[in-house]
Amino acid sequence: MNCIVNAICAGSGRAVPSGKVSGIAKAPLEGQVSIGLRGIEADEQVNRVHHGYPPMALHHYPAENRAWLLEHFGPLPRLAGPGSMGENISTEGLSEHDVHIGDRFRLGTALIEVSQPRQPCSTIESHLDTKGIVKAIVASARSGWFYRVLEPGTASAGDALQKVEEGNPRWPVARAFLAVYGSSRAPESELRELAALDRVSERLVLDIGKRITL
Repeated sequence: MNCIVNAICAGSGRAVPSGKVSGIAKAPLEGQVSIGLRGIEADEQVNRVHHGYPPMALHHYPAENRAWLLEHFGPLPRLAGPGSMGENISTEGLSEHDVHIGDRFRLGTALIEVSQPRQPCSTIESHLDTKGIVKAIVASARSGWFYRVLEPGTASAGDALQKVEEGNPRWPVARAFLAVYGSSRAPESELRELAALDRVSERLVLDIGKRITL
């Protein structure tokens, strides 16, 4: 499974309309971009509790998801293009149903591994200054996902994102997201199975531990 990267994005901390400082507003970078164990060299991750390295070094949000939000919520000035949902990687042709926990991809010369879905986050609504978006994301499982960086390297917009190793086929990102964060919580047996995956992030296991006793 391959697709082309539309943009690689980074940003710095700035205040969203609520006054909270966040690094959610990112913009595309030109040329070769350095990717390390902490993520993109030029990127600032303000909230290390909910976003951060190593298991959440890179955030991927499909361009189709941004288009879907614009279709449902109308023009949103702060959702203008790649990076505006806090993503480091923007692509077309890849969704939460296609990507599995533990999938490994080659991005330029870097090797990255899917670790968890993006958690629902109130900062999204603060940034876009629009209510109801998090609820829509949860209902549709259009969460995006995080990678850990296994091998640092460089990449640029226009590079292929090439799958080189399959993760767990039972756990696409959409299923993992709905199991932990959806309105209908998964059975305890499924949550235990997800928490036991060898490539799942520690943060997702922590969130599962808030719902069941591990």
